[in-house]
Amino acid sequence: MAVHVVESREAQIIAEVWRLVEPVIQADGMDLIEVEYRREPHGWVLRLYMDQASGMSVDDCARMSDVVGDLLDVSDVIPNPYHLEVSSPGLDRPLRRPEHFQAQVGKVIEARTIDPIDGRRKFRGILREVSGEMITVDCDGREYRIPIPQVERARLRYFESGGR
Repeated sequence: MAVHVVESREAQIIAEVWRLVEPVIQADGMDLIEVEYRREPHGWVLRLYMDQASGMSVDDCARMSDVVGDLLDVSDVIPNPYHLEVSSPGLDRPLRRPEHFQAQVGKVIEARTIDPIDGRRKFRGILREVSGEMITVDCDGREYRIPIPQVERARLRYFESGGR
């Protein structure tokens, strides 16, 4: 029996935005860290988190907002009105890709999985290892191996990590 996963409209928009804007952002020497698209009290919000080696300034965010905004307007990926926000990931940065996790080995992270792993979906602990598409998190003295594709949301817990 085949299982078909139907992506939500929001997930489809996020994937398309990621595909469109990442090459433009990378061409400017920056990394796209995360894309969020959700309904908030004031309407739909598309939030892009970007970073670069020298850090993101307010001017960098404003410039990339203009560039990405123009690209999204032309591509017409998002069918309804929305607010575009471009931001640096901050200290409690989102973690999405293996390289994001790899950069935080030895630090405290918080992750929520799509499906339960060993009876739980929320994990907070020290990121011990990243191997391919798998992370190992030490939560309360027990290690959990979590497939990265099963991670719904993860972020560094900077102040619990003792800083950088």
